[in-house]
Amino acid sequence: QVQLVESGGGLVQAGGSLRVSCAASGRTFSMYAMGWFRQAPGKEREFVAAISWSGGNTYYADSVKGRFTISRDNAKNTVYLQMNSLKPEDTAVYYCAKHNDGSIWPSPRVYEYDYWGQGTQVTVAS
Repeated sequence: QVQLVESGGGLVQAGGSLRVSCAASGRTFSMYAMGWFRQAPGKEREFVAAISWSGGNTYYADSVKGRFTISRDNAKNTVYLQMNSLKPEDTAVYYCAKHNDGSIWPSPRVYEYDYWGQGTQVTVAS
């Protein structure tokens, strides 16, 4: 029904920047809130950022607030995560996900997302 494909991950030095992208296909992308989550080895999946269907409302985890920016281009069916001032602790697999109800309000709750991409690896070297 919905396919999500992340891209843009890679290896960067601490303090550097990286932008990951999530391309969506299937059902109407523009009607759903979207989120980014990440999972480091041996750790549970954690919320990073979310954005409403219109792009007018965003929500960030405290650990990335002020450094990361989530955005979307509904015409391109794509959501982005711009990551600046990267730290080694940001190293993880980053996953894009679609919210299940099309709410205009972003949510950090992982169980409210029903479609997930395969993830893209982000490694920050010190």
